[in-house]
Amino acid sequence: MKIEINKQNASRLINCGPVILVSSGYKGRKNITTCAWSMPLSKNPPLLGVALAKKHFSSELIKLSSQFVINVPEWALLDKVMLCGSVSGRNMDKFKESGFTPEKAHSLSDAPKITECAASLECMLVDSKETGDHYLFTGEITYAEAKNNLFVNDFWDTNKAELIFHLGGKFFFKSSPYTEFTK
Repeated sequence: MKIEINKQNASRLINCGPVILVSSGYKGRKNITTCAWSMPLSKNPPLLGVALAKKHFSSELIKLSSQFVINVPEWALLDKVMLCGSVSGRNMDKFKESGFTPEKAHSLSDAPKITECAASLECMLVDSKETGDHYLFTGEITYAEAKNNLFVNDFWDTNKAELIFHLGGKFFFKSSPYTEFTK
């Protein structure tokens, strides 16, 4: 038996990807927003997409600077991740309030990366589309890095990395050890 799902929550059927922190900046202002709506879009060129609410301060900074960083936090940072997703950075310094450390990005001038995160992907904005109450920002990866003990042989070692995944609302789970498929 199957049940009907409310259309406003239907995306939760397919969206339990890793929670990311999107950091942005412009003319000395910087911000962090929590995001669960992100995806790879292309390998060549390397493009990523993030969907952010139009009203978010981060959306404004990304549109002004044409750059952003996708930061991948681990489970131990969940409290800080929740803070960054529950208050506006328009009138508050989320780096200061959360205790996250802004770090100069390798390839970007305005958007900082977050020192405490397990990985960061620096992106230049190549496209922005209005999608209902969100913008879909497409960024080309200009530089990416990850902690060498957590990202091994081109994938996450989930025996060590505990990534955050979002089920919807205030419900989360962490990654579990991976299984290799062999036939």
